[in-house]
Amino acid sequence: MYLVCGEALFDVFSLDDSPRSSELGFKAIAGGSPFNVAVGLRRLGVDSALFGGLSSDYLGARLRRVLEEEKVDCSYLVTSDAPTTLAMVGLDANGSAQYQFRGEGCADRQVRLEHLPALDEQVRGLHVGSYTLVVTPVADTLLALVQRESAHRLISLDPNVRLNPQPDVALWRRQVQAFAAHAHLIKASEEDLALLYPDRTPSEVARGWLNDRCRLVFITHGADGASVHCAHGSWTRPADASLAVKDTVGAGDTFQAAVLTYLARMGADSPAGLATLERETIDGMLGFAIRAAAITCSRVGPDLPFADEL
Repeated sequence: MYLVCGEALFDVFSLDDSPRSSELGFKAIAGGSPFNVAVGLRRLGVDSALFGGLSSDYLGARLRRVLEEEKVDCSYLVTSDAPTTLAMVGLDANGSAQYQFRGEGCADRQVRLEHLPALDEQVRGLHVGSYTLVVTPVADTLLALVQRESAHRLISLDPNVRLNPQPDVALWRRQVQAFAAHAHLIKASEEDLALLYPDRTPSEVARGWLNDRCRLVFITHGADGASVHCAHGSWTRPADASLAVKDTVGAGDTFQAAVLTYLARMGADSPAGLATLERETIDGMLGFAIRAAAITCSRVGPDLPFADEL
């Protein structure tokens, strides 16, 4: 089982079908990058749990209901009376999402050191990412968790940079590097790296992350596909253009869930297992993740694929 750590929230999309300027309709969809990864793993047939803060309000109850329906383990959730975060989502002409967060003081941030869970052998790995890497107190809690567990379990990281919750790029850079120091696998988007390291190429950043601990780095390049960087070299696969793109919401989370699923199916979801992967296996993993992301992009919102679709 993977323990996915971070936020659960609602993505709120505006609807442009009202005839009156004074009326604005909205559609809210359960999401948050870690939430999506946990759901994506279950849909692909891998056990997952979510460790994060969840509100006791009606939106938090709805998020819990979705997790239960998707069969994500909810026993690691930390419930509080703080409200649920809302992410206001706008789509550009290419279907790419732009986010504004309403999250100050919300439940996903209220995970403290005293909430750190004891983990048993069923937890094969931990995944961390998104703005809970940089907002306190949850960021300190998650860093303590990966520091404690990195010698024993697979740690994966997706920065998924969102400047609206925390606009300090220097802080993002420090926190990403702190988490990367304990990660065995890192996935980032080209957009993430442009924000964090504007003077370096994505390939330079990726190769700089590789070491005796971190064995795999994936970079997603949007319509240009994705690349992988490892001991066998660096290479890129093109995007899957067989499906029409509706929007890109959840594509990166799908890619992440697919990579972890592939590792689990290979029995390589451990630090030692990661180090034994051959080039052909890694290339197959890259293709699998690109295909999974393409399926999500062919649908509206973070509607991640099921195993039988792949």
